[in-house]
Amino acid sequence: MDLRKLGNSGTVVSALCLGTMTFGSDADEATSFALMDDYVEAGGNFLDTADVYTNGTSEEIIGRWLKSKGGMADRLVIASKGRFPTLEGSNGLGLSRKHLGHALDASLRRLGVEQIDLYQMHAWDALTPIEETLRFLDDSVRNGKIAYYGFSNFLGWQLTKAVWIAKAQGYTPPVTLQPQYNLLVRDIEHEIVPAVLDAGMGLLPWSPLAGGWLSGKYKRDEMPSGATRLGENPKRGMEAYEKRNANPQTWAVIDAVMQIAEQRGVSAAQVSLAWLVQKPAVTSVILGARKREQLADNMAAGDLSLSAEEVARLDEASKPQIGDYPYGAGGINQRHRKLEGGR
Repeated sequence: MDLRKLGNSGTVVSALCLGTMTFGSDADEATSFALMDDYVEAGGNFLDTADVYTNGTSEEIIGRWLKSKGGMADRLVIASKGRFPTLEGSNGLGLSRKHLGHALDASLRRLGVEQIDLYQMHAWDALTPIEETLRFLDDSVRNGKIAYYGFSNFLGWQLTKAVWIAKAQGYTPPVTLQPQYNLLVRDIEHEIVPAVLDAGMGLLPWSPLAGGWLSGKYKRDEMPSGATRLGENPKRGMEAYEKRNANPQTWAVIDAVMQIAEQRGVSAAQVSLAWLVQKPAVTSVILGARKREQLADNMAAGDLSLSAEEVARLDEASKPQIGDYPYGAGGINQRHRKLEGGR
């Protein structure tokens, strides 16, 4: 499998990461162990979890699997996250030094490791000064509890502010951002992707198949059924389903994906993942499989290289809808590009 630098660090990770949000919920412990076994056997070396995934059970399952494998932790890059509520009380959440101190130590215990390779802030905290968070993260790197840190679900200005404060204070810089990104969700290309590229960081996209939509499982104007997330739990996300189903662009994208998949003799999921793997700034795409068969199919995307023409077809079908200002054809940024000769 293709290996890439973890953002601006010297550590390398596989282009496909195994997300573990399903561990302890949609996937029981035996299935979770099998998923990790299959992933590593296929050449993957990057696991992503969080302290709130199944109330810490995901980290515990990974910890027990690592213990059963001896020195496996040294061979893998393990990422977790902190920010959301894990303790009762007003200080049981957020990006304060107090909460993150508890959260990081608890994640280390559950995982059974002395150091977390990539510790990510799960979302922005408007109450805590970002300087406090960055100082805590720098201290945690220096004392060996984490090797690197990154962010998740940050906006462009939030990311850039954090990057430049870290630089000004001489703190260890962040290496990655984990946002939602897929053929149906491309709005991050307006501000967030440029901010990531400007900082020399890497993207770790989550929900690369848009909750199953880009695997071709859902049909136009047909209620989800069977072995799909919405089919098994129709009350979960039906409002989002109805909104996405009513958007003509959704089906234009899915049609383009299905056509390329048929021409290539591969699955729709593989085409959707391969498109994302090839996008600028993407370091590793986070897979969210619940079953071994899903993971095997998704992992095959690592060997699929889309042609420039295929990428262009998908880009055109999924082009983000934007207004005229400031991003559109009449926007100030486009006018400046013309004045500068398109450079």
